[in-house]
Amino acid sequence: MSELQKIPDRPLRKGYTTGACATACVKSALLGLLTKKTQEKVSITLPIGETATFYIKDPIITEHESSSTTIKDAGDDPDVTHLAEITATVALNNFQEVLFKRGEGVGLVTLPGLEIEVGEPAINPVPRKMMRTVVHKLLADFNLENHGVTITISVKDGEKLAKRTLNSRLGILHGISILGTSGIVTPFSAASYIASIQQGVDVAVANNEQELLINSGARSEKILRKIFPEVNETACVHYGNWIQETFEKIAMTPEVSTVNMGIMLGKAAKLAKGNLNTHSGKTTWDKQFIAKLAIEAGYTKEIAETILSLNMAGRLREIFIFAQDERFYQVLLKHCFMHCQKIVPKVKLNLYLINNDETYIKYIG
Repeated sequence: MSELQKIPDRPLRKGYTTGACATACVKSALLGLLTKKTQEKVSITLPIGETATFYIKDPIITEHESSSTTIKDAGDDPDVTHLAEITATVALNNFQEVLFKRGEGVGLVTLPGLEIEVGEPAINPVPRKMMRTVVHKLLADFNLENHGVTITISVKDGEKLAKRTLNSRLGILHGISILGTSGIVTPFSAASYIASIQQGVDVAVANNEQELLINSGARSEKILRKIFPEVNETACVHYGNWIQETFEKIAMTPEVSTVNMGIMLGKAAKLAKGNLNTHSGKTTWDKQFIAKLAIEAGYTKEIAETILSLNMAGRLREIFIFAQDERFYQVLLKHCFMHCQKIVPKVKLNLYLINNDETYIKYIG
């Protein structure tokens, strides 16, 4: 995910969401269909009230339908859909409704728990509202209120792009989602990742999961699922670096009774001090604090001071053998457990420290 990348130390340029791009294409295509004139650019009003202009490529107008394409500009955000080609194809219908169809490269919702019903194209509610607003305005302008419009959204190579997202985990198959609540992409914003976390919990609950496996990513999940082979994939949620937001969502979800959390040593060293956002651009591990944990675990001051010479938390394994009965790791996990349990006091929390060699240590309390 883009949020895990290093944030450049310079002013960053904002971009536009897939939902805003799709809306611009709908406006261009419908104008083309109604006027039989291609549109080189169109302007739309974003949900935040700003006006944005989009340039159109490859417009196609036939007697009964019209298509327009734009290139998504995500600004300086390393979004997987940056420079993606988004196309809207529109046709009038006699249902007096705006109907949405899934074109190639747009995801299909296959699991309950999302805001979009199973079987629908993965076009989120706000983009749908934006497109409906544009359609109703144009139909009124051309005295065609007795008609509706069928909209098909496509994304070139969308299925390939979706493999770099969490869509399949959410039951969104065959393509990307058309997203956006503001219309604007804020570079390196955590919003999209946090939304995926929240959706992941919702999907789990909608599929009757009461026990979750939460992990920083695929590597720790692989190991944790070996410990819990009976747990379904729908119960697995990647928290990335957003531990606080994950537990806050769980705290608001009474259906979840048990959480099994896997965490790697580097993130655990940050979490133990109370850093619930473990992004390297936000926090670093505190050697002095970790040295104090060594003292708490019963080690000498001399041993503790060796921690101060380490350049990364992963090297703690050079001082403390990675083993279940190693007191240092139990103390480290105790502090991690304390910060997480505060947020979800009613949830049974099991904590596992994951090693690179696929071994693990369970917090025994």
